[in-house]
Amino acid sequence: MSTILIHSGRALTPTAEIPDAGILIREDVIEAIGPRSGMTLPAGAQEIRAADKTAIPGFLDVHIHGAGGHDVMEGNSTALRAITRKVSEYGTTSIVATTVTASIDETLRAVEGIAGFIARQHETDEPRAEILGIHFEGPFISKQRRGVHPAEWIQLPSAETLARFLKVAAGNARILTIAPEVLGAVPCIDAAREAGLVVSMGHTDATYEQARAAMARGARSATHVYNAMRPFTHRDPGVIGAVLTSPDVNAELIADGVHVEEAAMRLLLIAKGAAHVTLVSDGLSATGMPDGKYMLGGFEVTVSGGVCRNAEGTLAGSTLTLDRALRNIVALGTPLPDAVRMLTLNPATLLGIEFKKGSLRVGADADILLLDEGLHVTNVWARGVALN
Repeated sequence: MSTILIHSGRALTPTAEIPDAGILIREDVIEAIGPRSGMTLPAGAQEIRAADKTAIPGFLDVHIHGAGGHDVMEGNSTALRAITRKVSEYGTTSIVATTVTASIDETLRAVEGIAGFIARQHETDEPRAEILGIHFEGPFISKQRRGVHPAEWIQLPSAETLARFLKVAAGNARILTIAPEVLGAVPCIDAAREAGLVVSMGHTDATYEQARAAMARGARSATHVYNAMRPFTHRDPGVIGAVLTSPDVNAELIADGVHVEEAAMRLLLIAKGAAHVTLVSDGLSATGMPDGKYMLGGFEVTVSGGVCRNAEGTLAGSTLTLDRALRNIVALGTPLPDAVRMLTLNPATLLGIEFKKGSLRVGADADILLLDEGLHVTNVWARGVALN
């Protein structure tokens, strides 16, 4: 059993700041956290001194399609290992593997493969991020707001089709993105909630009233707010207006400076507050890779200058890494503890696992990062295993 004591200049839990902090890791969990002066180094333990660093929880990405040249829709161990290893280099220690709209058979194949990988992922101590479950982005979305999702595979929401997805997911389904205005959405939302999924409104042309009705039925999140949504106007506030004025609804934000302009990001942060914004990557297989051509599900995208677009020029996900999202949000004036919360505690709370993930607390998984003064990740531990 390995025991490590991390001694950092400070720790952000992220709801509290601990100066001159000590974090004791025993095997894969946090056994103690507090001022270093109040701790005794256990016999045989290794102490890591990082007085010039800030310790924070590992990042949790609830919306990511791929990285390292691979896509989660490949559904095999080679692809999923490559993805989880690549994102861990940037401080992401947990992900929710996100599908893209495809045929039912293709989706079932991919989901079955992801579920199988999840069941086996802790059989080795290979250093990489953990897959916490599956986020279904499609096929129950609006054709009017589909973004790059293939129109031919978009389907009306169906509780029966969802049940097929859930069966092969084998208990690993976590999030369903759905357009709440589409025919059949209501019984599908009800079925998703009954199964314990987070229902997220996305790729939607919903009016304000339709979005509010979905919230009343249990929709608790909004997928990449502003993007692939009915535009906000003063006489037609739409789903964006509903999200901005509903305090308890989580808002995903792609903070790469490409998907959402600075003023719109500021508006979202002011309206929602730090507790109800979750930073996501929406990362593709091109994440961590050079410019070129890559796959998103079954279709090709082109990456130029780090920006992903399909053949028609429509934005197609991102190459954003969550360490860069942290720096971007802090550059807008967000206090560092609030920015950290948006990448750690908020997504964990959305999934209902805030006592195990997204926090530096006793009993939580030892997912820990060290940041330098420039907010660059220098050290990563995922479930107590050092990644660098």
